[in-house]
Amino acid sequence: MLQLQNKPYKEGVSVNPLAQVDPEIQEVLKAEIERERFRLQMIASENFSSPAVLEAQGSIFTNKYAEGYPNARYYQGCGPSDRVEQLAIDRVKALYQAEHANVQAHSGSTANLAAYMALLQPGDKVLGMDLADGGHLTHGAKFNFSGKLYEAHSYKVHPVTHLIDYEALAKQARELKPRLLIAGASAYPRIIDFAAMRSICDETGAYFLVDIAHIAGLIAGGAHPSPVPYADVITSTTHKTLRGPRGGFILCRNEFAKKVDAAIFPGVQGGPLMHVIAAKAVAFHEAHQPAFKAYAQQIVSNAKVLAEELLSRGFNLLTNGTDNHLILIDLRKENMTGADAARRLEEGGIVVNKNGIPDDPLGPRITSGIRLGVPAITSQGMREAEMHQIAGYIDQVVRGNGEAAELEKISNSVRELCERFPL
Repeated sequence: MLQLQNKPYKEGVSVNPLAQVDPEIQEVLKAEIERERFRLQMIASENFSSPAVLEAQGSIFTNKYAEGYPNARYYQGCGPSDRVEQLAIDRVKALYQAEHANVQAHSGSTANLAAYMALLQPGDKVLGMDLADGGHLTHGAKFNFSGKLYEAHSYKVHPVTHLIDYEALAKQARELKPRLLIAGASAYPRIIDFAAMRSICDETGAYFLVDIAHIAGLIAGGAHPSPVPYADVITSTTHKTLRGPRGGFILCRNEFAKKVDAAIFPGVQGGPLMHVIAAKAVAFHEAHQPAFKAYAQQIVSNAKVLAEELLSRGFNLLTNGTDNHLILIDLRKENMTGADAARRLEEGGIVVNKNGIPDDPLGPRITSGIRLGVPAITSQGMREAEMHQIAGYIDQVVRGNGEAAELEKISNSVRELCERFPL
């Protein structure tokens, strides 16, 4: 893959480095590098892409317009574009053992919109996990396209266990008879029973859509069950646990292939982002390697150890633990809001996000909880021993006095830890 920085397009014509062309942006990039290097990046939806992925995304394909699909483009000069997109398609199909794949979706949200367009008509009933209970805003939130274009209904988790109640879900689906049942979440720390949800779809006549954005890397690495045998359509992002560029993809059965492709183009997108597709192809290749399987298993192990350590310190974790890459902490007994905890943790060198909990008495801008994720710190090479250490830092920050000197001391300790595990 051609790398442009400090390389000539042709002999004698140099490409100016960013520092000369736009020093202000160069300074911002330096600040972001500093932030990522010396703080614990524990937002569950973030990760560190490899240098190869970054190189492909910043490649010459940025220049190319390739509207259409491989060997069916609306522009000339798409030979290399056809090759790179077909590689991405073949690799992701093999990675998940899927019948058909579309790799053009710009994001997970776009992938979901295309999936709905392929399967539904405006006004059809959809049933997805409640946003407040850990679902995603594109699964039927009233202020999102999914709640505006379709008759959206939501299922909740059990009020005591905070787990999906499949019997209650089946009863709700029998009464509602949705056209589409959606599985997947942005803040649910347990394995979803895809077989049980497939049975509900078979009984009620619903299509089954699974959004694996958060767990795509775990599935690829064999650390989480796959929905491919059960779902009609699967949507995902390529960042998060899959560790690729920011983008999306769709998998489906062959019977839905033409509708899915037409929904992406010309349905919701024009020209594909060929530089991002090149980076997706690299990420899919990396996910095929034995090292990635070990990485996915380490994510789950790290999350479990971190959860166990937080529980031993008296923190209230939703579902009392985790099966995947994320942890949810209910902070109400700590007398602290999610917003305050997230702000204080960042000052202490730990980057997380505030997060609502089921039946949260506070609004989404404040929240009663925080969400922790381990994909990025696992990419750095941190293992179980570091999870014990990190739990201690979280304890000190959340239960400390919050004074600047105390937070600075913790931040310095975090920096020392990060320096042991350079990006």
